[in-house]
Amino acid sequence: MSVTTDAPRRIAVGAIGESLLRADAPPKVKGEFAYSSDLIAPGMLWGHTLRSPHAHARIVELDISEALTMPGVHAVLTHADVPGEPCYGLEFRDQPVLARDRVRYFGEPVALIAAEHPEQARRAAGRIRVVYEPLEPVTEMERATEGPDLHPDRPTHGHGYLDDPRPNVVRRIVVRHGDPDAEGDVVVTGVYETGIQDQAFLGPESGLAVPDGEGGIDLYVATQWLHVDRAQVAPCLALAPEQVRVHLAGVGGAFGGREDVSMQIHGALLALHTNRPVKIVYSREESFTGHVHRHPSRIWAEHRATREGRLVSVRMRILLDGGAYASSSAAVVSNAAAFACGPYAVPNALLEATAVYTNNPPCGAMRGFGAVQTCFASEAQMDKLAALLGVDPVELRLLNALAPGDVLPTGQRLDCSLPVAEVIRAAAALEPPAAEPLPRDPLRLPGGAGNTTHGEGVQRGVGFAVGFKNICFSEGFDDYCAARVKLFADGSAEVYCAAAEAGQGVSNVILQIARTELDIDDVRLAPHSTATVDSAGSTSASRQTVMVSGAVRDACRAALAERERVGGGEVDVERIYRHAPTTPLDPETGQVTGERAHVSFGVCAMKVVAEVDVELGLMRVGWIGAAQEVGRAVDPRAVEGQIEGGIAQGLGLAVMEEIQTRDGLIVNASFTDYLIPTTLDMPEVEVVLIEDPDPGTPYGVKGVGEPPTVVATAAVVAALRAATGRELPRAPVTPAAIVF
Repeated sequence: MSVTTDAPRRIAVGAIGESLLRADAPPKVKGEFAYSSDLIAPGMLWGHTLRSPHAHARIVELDISEALTMPGVHAVLTHADVPGEPCYGLEFRDQPVLARDRVRYFGEPVALIAAEHPEQARRAAGRIRVVYEPLEPVTEMERATEGPDLHPDRPTHGHGYLDDPRPNVVRRIVVRHGDPDAEGDVVVTGVYETGIQDQAFLGPESGLAVPDGEGGIDLYVATQWLHVDRAQVAPCLALAPEQVRVHLAGVGGAFGGREDVSMQIHGALLALHTNRPVKIVYSREESFTGHVHRHPSRIWAEHRATREGRLVSVRMRILLDGGAYASSSAAVVSNAAAFACGPYAVPNALLEATAVYTNNPPCGAMRGFGAVQTCFASEAQMDKLAALLGVDPVELRLLNALAPGDVLPTGQRLDCSLPVAEVIRAAAALEPPAAEPLPRDPLRLPGGAGNTTHGEGVQRGVGFAVGFKNICFSEGFDDYCAARVKLFADGSAEVYCAAAEAGQGVSNVILQIARTELDIDDVRLAPHSTATVDSAGSTSASRQTVMVSGAVRDACRAALAERERVGGGEVDVERIYRHAPTTPLDPETGQVTGERAHVSFGVCAMKVVAEVDVELGLMRVGWIGAAQEVGRAVDPRAVEGQIEGGIAQGLGLAVMEEIQTRDGLIVNASFTDYLIPTTLDMPEVEVVLIEDPDPGTPYGVKGVGEPPTVVATAAVVAALRAATGRELPRAPVTPAAIVF
């Protein structure tokens, strides 16, 4: 194993292991990057969506006649104008393209307008007459299973899960491992909550739909999964898949919020109806209702241990609010259960996790999905246990750390690299800066520019946390990635891959792999599109680096072999890479039904220093030291950037980010009221990369984007607990939680 730090590295054209210049960095810094919202086409119209003002209501009447007469309006469409399948969905087709007889969440699309100018489209939307009969919304996740049933057809039943007969259950999973009733010498319990977090990406949902004149459509969108977008769009348009071509436009961040479609079907409907290009750009307020969010959670936990601190049994009940539609809740709730115990050897466990439908905003994938919520609870429990036993929290974690060969609560035996103890030691060894003397710059105090304190009553705390998460998709999903390589007679090469570049740097990874395998520098990356290559899968679940590495490697080697076979000239080959197969969990026991349910895992540990003015409830996180095992770092500097970005999102959930709802309505849908960390809020970050190549992945690589977010929220709140002495069982931590 080797440990890399922030020592200077060579910036090169680039093969594996080198830190590269990002081609998209200069235009982004200069404000010149072309995002999907910057797209234009001759003769294009502007699309707009009329959305429900209610969280739950029947549609009694829908009259578009006046809107059709408004100046500049070319089309007004309702559910009756959807030519194909009326519903779509990422995993289950339970979400209407346009609401028919009922709306199930605040902001649900009801009608579409296309006009010459965006303001004309907005004005026409105001002339659509919709008569609603408000219904009692289901907003409390604890009472969701008491009815009324929002989806009586049970769209998630019959898919191999434990089918729960109660109303509004998306998926329930129970993991039974060993003897959950095994007694320990000591017991700690707790109830923990996390709020709804938004991905808060830079670029709101937007895109351009262009009819091809032959009944087909070209969609230029910011997305995370080109081919699954196509798989959802085409049936709703009553088109064959090849008639829908999805092209990746400039993505301004994603973090799971672009896995589900937003404007794709709507833009295509309007474009095909008017036979004109149609552009749709959501406002920031509309974006808050136009994509899924992180599931809020409530978790009941009990940890039993020996007097020496060895875990004996973990019992946990996890409840997640999935909102109005399923999205990826089935996968999120499975991850929540699978990683509920943390990266510890637990001989006995009973883990019950349930995701429910409500009339709250739909929730789905967000960075670290499921594992973030349970890491927050399990790490708080480990600190409680350490305090009860009077032992050092880091030593307690080392005593229970997972190691290769250990068995997870799901019954899977670890056969991948997962040096949990080494990562814990590396993070614990990082030395935080000494406390800054007073007086000091107000920007370096809790409250910052508000200058509300001069340091009187400010208390300092140090927190620690460790967490892990799966790499790639799991539970038997047919997870594959395609890559196509052209070798030209002049010695250059071009690579085709539909992996979505969402700002994380996968385009550089593709080129680094190709240059390494082909041993040439002149390699170009073709535009990402469904029209030129098979699917690359989703840019999510920390999978894309692993998957493109395998696909590009195999395609390059096949291209070289083909050129040798034919004796030179131009060759063009495409290859598909699949990782080691996974199998579903048993629906009754939550145990693996084959060799593995997960491909690999990534682990991260953090030490955090925070300062708190306990009289005013003001907080400041001053320093975070992170150690993460990354397999093999394809681009070390990019890996560090991913860890820093993951820390920022975990910090946001810890102290400021939460979508506020009232009776299902979002009341803070703007960056004035929904706060995210700025440069002034970010602490000093120190990162240690531990490279332990995974024997089961190409080149030993791992995805790295999610583990830091999984851990950061737990670590930051641990530091706040240390500073205040308060239990702080809910994230984000508010001033009221500290003062009172």
